[in-house]
Amino acid sequence: MNREKLMKMAGAVRTGGKGSMRRKKKAVHKTTTTDDKRLQSTLKRIGVNAIPAIEEVNIFKDDVVIQFINPKVQASIAANTWVVSGSPQTKKLQDILPSIISHLGPDNLDNLKKLAEQFQKQSPGAGAGGATAPEDDDDEVPELVAGETFEAAAEEKDKKEESQAS
Repeated sequence: MNREKLMKMAGAVRTGGKGSMRRKKKAVHKTTTTDDKRLQSTLKRIGVNAIPAIEEVNIFKDDVVIQFINPKVQASIAANTWVVSGSPQTKKLQDILPSIISHLGPDNLDNLKKLAEQFQKQSPGAGAGGATAPEDDDDEVPELVAGETFEAAAEEKDKKEESQAS
């Protein structure tokens, strides 16, 4: 009986049809595929060719590097156009410097000089602090006295503890 009642109620519900109001505005669904298609057609018109087997692309901007790993790279040398598509990661130059030092060219010498100056500014401050720190620092390993070994010192300590305990 519940099923019959539900079917009867479903038939009575009416959306649209004769006498209903018109939609005021048509919903426009813009997808990103249209933008992508438009971009691809423009690139095809320029004459862009895909460049295979590129593992990494780094774009240097001041102290920041935009890094693409396994990107899709397309180029048109005649139009002086390069297209790098993929997921970018923004990193500081100091963080990835050891791994990309071989990639750097003459354009980035200024950035390297700036980095070297920053490191030099940081290291003298650490060196001045390091001159006073050894006097007050308890973390240093004491020097061994001539003729003494760790075993002998440990035995003396055990004898002192036994004599105090008794």
